[in-house]
Amino acid sequence: MKAIFAVHHPAWVHQFRPIIQEINAQGGEVRTLAMKKDGDTTLLESYGIPYVLCAGSTGASVLYKGFLFIMLCLRFTWEALRWKPDIMIGRASPMQAFAAWICRKPHLLYEDTEVSKFSLRICKRLSTKILTPRTFLSDLGPKQERVDTYKELFYLHPNVFTPDRQALRDVDFPVDEPYLLLRFVAWNASHDIGKRGLDEAGKLALVRRFQKFGRVFVSDESGFTEALRPYALETPYALIHHVLAFARLVYSEGATMASEAAVLGTHALYVNTIVSGTTQELSGRYGLMAVFNDGADRYGCAAQRAEEWLENPALDAEGREKRTRLLEEKVDINGYFIAEADRLAKAGRRGAS
Repeated sequence: MKAIFAVHHPAWVHQFRPIIQEINAQGGEVRTLAMKKDGDTTLLESYGIPYVLCAGSTGASVLYKGFLFIMLCLRFTWEALRWKPDIMIGRASPMQAFAAWICRKPHLLYEDTEVSKFSLRICKRLSTKILTPRTFLSDLGPKQERVDTYKELFYLHPNVFTPDRQALRDVDFPVDEPYLLLRFVAWNASHDIGKRGLDEAGKLALVRRFQKFGRVFVSDESGFTEALRPYALETPYALIHHVLAFARLVYSEGATMASEAAVLGTHALYVNTIVSGTTQELSGRYGLMAVFNDGADRYGCAAQRAEEWLENPALDAEGREKRTRLLEEKVDINGYFIAEADRLAKAGRRGAS
């Protein structure tokens, strides 16, 4: 199988790394087309995955995002015409969907972000098949197939990932001490336009509020001010999931990192107005996440819930029990996804259904 992957975000690297490695192990060929965002190219390099850099950013303004959309539609199409893949694989990348449609190649994607409305509007017309979690809140029509899994299980299922304390000790991370992680996003994604999060004073207030429970680390996409710099998480990108696995708690504006923590058995707070089926189920069914989508004081309410959790001495053990139940009920997605990619690649655009 010859497959082209699109990577627009670090989460996409994590998600498709096991798939890329398995295709290579089976004697296939992979070409990865990347847009630089939040260290995704650094991750690709750390995993030894060659890539073609197609854009130096994902764009901060609507105008520049529009320019990138047109430019990348052309660039992805050129790469597909030149390399002649059997299939194109990724998330809801409208540029990749366009290229696959023009080149008459099947396009298989997995998407769990309901608010990517522009991308999904194009993909449900031009893509071949769209896999989503069973809990996905939107109906994408006949090309959608719901699978009882989460995106995070592509790369955090026990079959492909084992948390390793020693890996963190080797980089002098204090994994044997109690610690918490606060995650703040940059608010520059297309679905973040018009939204904003905490300012510096609000972030510092959270840090100080949680310090009585352990050491506090901060991951901030928007960069660090002088006041927040001492709390910066500086482990290599590839070790972030080991950090999440051994944290006492994760407080996150981003759904991906909150969900990653939850499927690893670490309780998480998700604080963002964006609603998703995955975060709702991790909260309502498994109790591994608390979701705060509404209210002007959602950050304060989330902090109060975090304190209630952290005062429970059995929190870690309860997280492990909840994770065991989750894994028993969810599909190990990698084998399923590779089998579907292989089927579509052999069928071609016309034969796929």
